[in-house]
Amino acid sequence: MIHHIKVVYCTQCAWMLRGAWVAQELLTTFQDELMGGGATLVPSTGGIFEVYADDQLVWSRKDDGGFPDIVLLKRRVRDRIAPDRPLGHADRAAARPDA
Repeated sequence: MIHHIKVVYCTQCAWMLRGAWVAQELLTTFQDELMGGGATLVPSTGGIFEVYADDQLVWSRKDDGGFPDIVLLKRRVRDRIAPDRPLGHADRAAARPDA
């Protein structure tokens, strides 16, 4: 199956670089799963910052209260596109009670 990531960012807030960094992190972590689908940056306005995996919202700045911690975001994306895939350090961080 071909998977795709979409990062929607606010141009008024100048969040393009943040969106590009998030896309780069996800492309690096999920390079096999995103082969053929990739990641898209979508400019918007109104303070939006959202991340979609296969058209399913996995992070919303408005709903989730700010920008994503990249480890948490990777777990959410993994749960959508590759639920059986281990994430190494990201999974260990989730298992710690202080994480």
